Amino acid sequence: MYQPIADLNKWDNATKRYYKEKVEVFIKTVMAVSKKEGISLDVPCDESAIDLFIEMGFIQQANDLNLVKVLIKGRVFKELMACGAVVARNRNVYDPYLHQLNKTSRKALQCKESKSAKLRLVDLFCGAGGFSLGFIKEGCRVVFANDIDDLCIETYKYNHPEISEDNVICGDIRKIVDRIDDYIAEDIDIVIGGPPCQGFSSANKHHRVINDPRNELYKYYIKAIEKLAPKIVVMENVRGMLKVADQVVEDYESICAKKGGQKYHYKIAYRLLNSTDFSVAQSRERLIYIAIRNDIVERTGTTPDGIFKAIDASRVQAPVFNLSAALEGVRPLEPPEVMGVGELDTEEAGRKIDVNPFDGRENEYLRLINDGRTIPLVYNHKARYCSPINHEIYRRLNPGDDATDPKIADIMPYAHRNDKFKDKYFKLYADRPCRTITAHLRSDCHSHIHPAEARTLTPREAARVQSFPDDYFFLGPYLKTYIQIGNAVPPLMAKGIAHELIRLLGGDKDEN
Repeated sequence: MYQPIADLNKWDNATKRYYKEKVEVFIKTVMAVSKKEGISLDVPCDESAIDLFIEMGFIQQANDLNLVKVLIKGRVFKELMACGAVVARNRNVYDPYLHQLNKTSRKALQCKESKSAKLRLVDLFCGAGGFSLGFIKEGCRVVFANDIDDLCIETYKYNHPEISEDNVICGDIRKIVDRIDDYIAEDIDIVIGGPPCQGFSSANKHHRVINDPRNELYKYYIKAIEKLAPKIVVMENVRGMLKVADQVVEDYESICAKKGGQKYHYKIAYRLLNSTDFSVAQSRERLIYIAIRNDIVERTGTTPDGIFKAIDASRVQAPVFNLSAALEGVRPLEPPEVMGVGELDTEEAGRKIDVNPFDGRENEYLRLINDGRTIPLVYNHKARYCSPINHEIYRRLNPGDDATDPKIADIMPYAHRNDKFKDKYFKLYADRPCRTITAHLRSDCHSHIHPAEARTLTPREAARVQSFPDDYFFLGPYLKTYIQIGNAVPPLMAKGIAHELIRLLGGDKDEN
């Protein structure tokens, strides 16, 4: 996340892009806070702004500003200097909003976290961090996270300033596993992850999952477990994996992990769980595997089946929330009618970072996902482009209506393919849990039309449905935020699973 600007001539395009976005986030945050607090940005720039930029990691010395000016150019550079000057004069106002961007603040957090006695967690295929977040909320400390998507990694780093950037790695797990000791020096308590397994859809009892070349990443996930020998493993995947679940059980029970002169094996069980039962405002089925190392089973008397029974018991009292709870407390928006303006901020269509006219505690669901905190700014709440025809379709449909509804038959562009595209359009029910948020929303959001407004769900609304807190900020191009959100494990679901596992390890007196 922080590369010396002096090495600008060595940067690849991705590094330049993320530096520019970091500057953009700084500017937009300062502008939003200035608007909220009534502070003018018309102040002269002086040495204090340079000191601030050094502290934040934008530059290492004053002369580096010349390189920054070359990289970000013109108006944006002037905005950066103006915002830096006003922050330098009002640190007590702006610092609480900028700590995720401040390299010095991050280092202090990371130093404190590294000395904590929390359970040590590894997240493979970590995505934007939903799975990690649930476990962090239950008291885990992430010592390593990995994903091959650089955008997901940048979002993960930004939202977890307590984790060293050196421990959040963008790379191919196939190249990482064989030298995983270079990245992880500590004994690991828990490994979590959801390896992509394209071969599951066609697998059967005669077709070994682990041998399918399309499931190579799953194979490396198993290999990582063998090398790390964690006390507990949690693996999540799609419902389609259910038909080969027993093969997965065999794979786990065949693991022989060697560590500290000991050989370890695993007991494993699986269940199909729905996020609704964890108070997520969404119906989302995921197949969850829990494996426990044999010595932990013997010492505690707890089995994976026992953990699932405890999870089932805890869900009995969990409140169920509908989509309406997730959509409360965000201002209405009008979708733009011009294509290619997704990155532009407007009052009508929303802004990437804006003042929050609400406080994030309007109902029980929001208090739950936001941990009871007030959220002064709103992030990623922007409506996407909508053509005149689609706007009219959205307007005519009632909640529960789909592409076959006669009210839109005269303007439905896919009517001749309704047998295959029935769900191409769907207006969501407000009084039910939302249908599953998926990465497909990047292509279009017709399947997730807002129940009360003639538009589709914004990334912020989709993130709320997934149970991300309102200040979890998704970096990157507008449409790609939908991919990050749609692929994530709902944090509340992860938290519910983690709670019972932490109780098990909390009662295990053995020290690593």
